[in-house]
Amino acid sequence: MASLIVFTLGASIGSFINVVVYRLPTGLSILWPPSRCPHCLNQLKPYDNLPVLGWLLLKGRCRYCKSKISLRYPVVEAVTGFLFVLVFWIFKFSLFTIGYWVFSSWLLALSLIDLDTMTLPNQLTQSGLVLGILFQMVVGFMLEAAGVGLAKHLMTAIAGAVLGLWLFDAIATVGSIAFGKAVMGGGDAKLAAMMGAWLGIKYLLLAGFIACGVGVLVGGGTIILSRHGSRLNSQRSNTALPQQWGQKMPFGPFLAFGAVMTVFAGEAILSTYLQFFFKRG
Repeated sequence: MASLIVFTLGASIGSFINVVVYRLPTGLSILWPPSRCPHCLNQLKPYDNLPVLGWLLLKGRCRYCKSKISLRYPVVEAVTGFLFVLVFWIFKFSLFTIGYWVFSSWLLALSLIDLDTMTLPNQLTQSGLVLGILFQMVVGFMLEAAGVGLAKHLMTAIAGAVLGLWLFDAIATVGSIAFGKAVMGGGDAKLAAMMGAWLGIKYLLLAGFIACGVGVLVGGGTIILSRHGSRLNSQRSNTALPQQWGQKMPFGPFLAFGAVMTVFAGEAILSTYLQFFFKRG
């Protein structure tokens, strides 16, 4: 029963994330006007806005103009619901559950916006950074000796944020020099700073490593598949093979994935790695 309530809460947050992802990049208010069809602009009824169920009841079409409603809306709602449930299962009724619900919601919104627009809005990265610092301070105050714990966790958040910003700025600078063009947007460093505030230095580095590893695999696989498809098409049409290696790819979703994996299994991953390393040594 508790998991169902948590899923419903998460799916409701996912519905709001859909609004943020659609409106924030265009400069629209995320609070007003109420949800409406982007085609006919009719305001949606409360029962049309039911997370996941609303889309199913409407059979994926607007009640008024019958325009198709993107499948992404219920998918985002369901994914957010499952993320909330996973966090709840791992951290139970605790301060960490609330904190990581917020963190995962920010990461999901940023990932979707980056996929859509190749940008990471300052409004989200900066507010996420502030919330990460506040989260660390509250954790230190509540779970350790009030003054000492607060100061220690505040320094953890600041150190993680500074390292994230400097590290990814350095990667972007070195990459630009090596390849003669920008290889990473400025928003990625700001997202890394936000992650550092939430995770601290140790887990920021792990999240960054996971992000880079998955990014290389996905990016390399996409390029190979694209080139293979292009080669087949060129053979059929006797045209030149297009170049694929210069294509841009948003890195924010990979950073977000690394952060979420670190939240869920960071300690287990590090423990497994250290055991393997020392056994081989």
